[in-house]
Amino acid sequence: MDLKIAVLAGDGIGPEVTNEAVKVLKAIALRFGHDFNFAEALLGACAIDKYNEALPANTLQICQEADAVLLGAVGHPKYDNNPDAPIRPEQGLLAIRKALQLFANIRPITIYDKLIPQSPLKADRIAGVDIAIYRELTGGIYFGEKFLSEDKTVASDLCTYSVKEIEQIAHMAFKAAQNRRKKLTLVDKANVLETSRLWRRVVTQIATEYPDVALDFLFVDNAAMQLILNPKQFDVMLTENMFGDILSDEASVIGGSIGLAASASVGDTYSLFEPIHGSYPAATGKGIANPVASILSAALLLEHFDLYDEAAAIKNAVAASIDQNFCTPDIFADSTYSTSDVGDFIESLILGNETFTNSSNVSIGKSTII
Repeated sequence: MDLKIAVLAGDGIGPEVTNEAVKVLKAIALRFGHDFNFAEALLGACAIDKYNEALPANTLQICQEADAVLLGAVGHPKYDNNPDAPIRPEQGLLAIRKALQLFANIRPITIYDKLIPQSPLKADRIAGVDIAIYRELTGGIYFGEKFLSEDKTVASDLCTYSVKEIEQIAHMAFKAAQNRRKKLTLVDKANVLETSRLWRRVVTQIATEYPDVALDFLFVDNAAMQLILNPKQFDVMLTENMFGDILSDEASVIGGSIGLAASASVGDTYSLFEPIHGSYPAATGKGIANPVASILSAALLLEHFDLYDEAAAIKNAVAASIDQNFCTPDIFADSTYSTSDVGDFIESLILGNETFTNSSNVSIGKSTII
């Protein structure tokens, strides 16, 4: 298959982890006989610095001409710490989601047995956790009308949703549930918010089209507690934009590190794939950033184009790297492996170096194949 992939490495550790994802995709192309072409562009703080725009027009054009977008991370302290900054890196992220009409953000939460001891939760609570969070991406409070009084003492953000916006992601989530454990949980705040009551009415009606899927409801505050108390109860979680943003970040640390959490943002025409971690500016250039979330986002990209064997090759290589303790320090504190070391190891496994000596004896470039 021929694919053109727009690469928006972004800010902070974004370029470092994205480089490893591209490396792995090139290994997949070599092993499976595909042709992946990569086109780089700027988004976020790096784009503001060069163009005074968080999402330059040429970046959007490159994305619209590509088959898929691979994104690193956006954000920089010089903007984060300045509430009066007229342009912010995150505006580029919101703008590209809106421009590409990426209405569904899908965040899988998977637990690796080897990392159960790394989780802040007890082992019996997280073993076997497998959750898919479906977050609506183009509506809600993030995109609602903004207001700030002239004296800057009163502010508001309007939360707005339409039936169409709810329907399109709800159908996607129900279809996903049909291919999983056939349970969907709608997370809302219907006891307080009118938008949540609309969500509940629309999703309840759509559920009649999927009689094989069990539907239940949780208020968002209870859902946040239940993710900690009993995460195994969840299969597919469906929710609006801000709730999904918060809950998916909460769920990501159940597995031991946010550096493992990948995501896909999809619409009817375009698709974008990114790790859910931020730009982690304090780690920039130190070689300690975990590339696995970005690499697993590349696996989601392949699945989007029905390249399931190729995606499985990436997932198996990631699992092997974790099993052999070949991880960055956020996973194992005493690890001396760098961002590029982990990427090289996963690349090597994909290319056929399936078995290495005990990881304590392995260094990149000096591996003994057995």
